Amino acid sequence: MKKRLACLSLIFAMTATQILPVSAARKDDVQAQKSETQSKLSEAEKKASSLEAEKGALMGQISSSEQELVDVLSQIDILAGEITDKETEIEKTKEDLVQAEQNRDEQYEAMKKRIQYMYENGGSDAWVQILLASDSISSMLSKAENTEKMYAYDRAELKEMKEAVQEVKDLESKLEKEKSELETAKDEQEGMKDTLQVKINNLKENASDYESQIANIKSQAAQYRNLIAEQTAELEQIQAQEEAARKEQQKQQEKAEQNKNNGGNSNKPANNSGNTDNSKPSNGGGSSKPEAQKPSQKPETPKPEPSKPAPQKPSTPSYNSGTGASVVAYAKQFIGNPYVYGGNSLTNGIDCSGFTQQIYGHFGYNLPRTSGDQASSGVGINFSEHRAGDLIVYPGHVAILTGDGGIVHASNSAPYPKGGIKYTSNALYRSPIAVRRIVQ
Repeated sequence: MKKRLACLSLIFAMTATQILPVSAARKDDVQAQKSETQSKLSEAEKKASSLEAEKGALMGQISSSEQELVDVLSQIDILAGEITDKETEIEKTKEDLVQAEQNRDEQYEAMKKRIQYMYENGGSDAWVQILLASDSISSMLSKAENTEKMYAYDRAELKEMKEAVQEVKDLESKLEKEKSELETAKDEQEGMKDTLQVKINNLKENASDYESQIANIKSQAAQYRNLIAEQTAELEQIQAQEEAARKEQQKQQEKAEQNKNNGGNSNKPANNSGNTDNSKPSNGGGSSKPEAQKPSQKPETPKPEPSKPAPQKPSTPSYNSGTGASVVAYAKQFIGNPYVYGGNSLTNGIDCSGFTQQIYGHFGYNLPRTSGDQASSGVGINFSEHRAGDLIVYPGHVAILTGDGGIVHASNSAPYPKGGIKYTSNALYRSPIAVRRIVQ
């Protein structure tokens, strides 16, 4: 019976011994898989975080572009209103021109009739008739003086009428030119609006792509988390099996040892004499050797870290690299060169905001590309305080003040065939929205 129990104990012990290496191998395998899954989860979370940051930046661009689009649409509305007002002025001027020409023609006809009457009643002997019809020299001189005054009056009236007609014509030409300027500025803003709309649409498409990518990454991360949970559960199960196997092995070993001891002690007489204490002498005995003490180590003195150089501030462009007069002089060198919407060449073609950007850029001043953004550059001042080199911004247009009441700018209207860089003598030909001092 005892031999049978010993055999069973041996079998159980061998079985437990076999379970432990198998479970240990499986445990290592699952642990490696879990580490790999955790690494993939970490990469997915980093990717998702990166995509979220990129999406956030993209949404910021969309918001900024949409605000810029709102500003452009506002500029378009302002310009449309100014064009309508200018068309009304032109219509009124045309009516005034018709009236002025009519007055001129009436004055001319009246003058012709008076001259015809004089010749018909006096002909070449008009002065003789005046002399004969006069009863005295004073009467004759008075009649002659009245005749001369009538001629002078007719000439003056006719001259005044001609000048009035020419003045109205000049006004009409000026209004037509200003209307052309407004239409050009409106066309620029319309082009900017279309560009911004395309940009916003593209940004929104990219944002949609980011959302799709983020959703896919988050779905993968969720799968990784579920897999990690399964692998963790399996590891816990393996751990429990190992623990149970160890306990069973220990239990069987204890039984086997007990059976062995019981079987061996049955043939030996009981030893009732002598000291039954088999314990080892304590370490406090004289034969025990004290544990060798390790030599004390001196703490290492930390080496001082090399001092890092103080961070240098980024260099900023000099704002004293030129005067307002030198800015104007440089800008005037390009008068006569062509206008090209969206162009960036001072010689081959450029638009209004590109012109001001490059002129000031020559002196180290970095201006934004659009007239709307340039309205916030530099320092705001009143028009009455302006001087040469200041920037003046109109709805949809921008120019450089020359200091003499005029401006130099790139515009798509007369006197050049298709517009160009020009000097305009009246800076207030349109109502400005801002005057900015760039050169301090």
